Amino acid sequence: MGRSTTTTTTKDAQALFHSLRTAYVATPTNLKIIDLYIVFAIVTALIQVFTWLLLDRFPFNSFLSGVLSCVGTAVLAVCLRIQVNKENKEFKDLPPERAFADFVLCNLVLHLVIMNFLG
Repeated sequence: MGRSTTTTTTKDAQALFHSLRTAYVATPTNLKIIDLYIVFAIVTALIQVFTWLLLDRFPFNSFLSGVLSCVGTAVLAVCLRIQVNKENKEFKDLPPERAFADFVLCNLVLHLVIMNFLG
């Protein structure tokens, strides 16, 4: 009985990954680039956390500023992705240039606050 459940779970997982892969192939290139940027920001934050845990915990303000900068940038990039996506009906009247300008302005404000937090 346990073997059939495992086989069913494996088939369900394979079907899920296949459907996600086929849906992501149809995603426009500009959204894939934004996705890559989001993954980069999250990986950078994780590297900072692991480095802080393993090596040195002394400059806590610097650690916190770096991680919050990466997480904030990732959140703003997710907002940009939502606004630029053509399938999203809420932002259909918003031009992509305006969404990118909002992204840049919000990043500027975020990093000014982060630099102020550094001291």
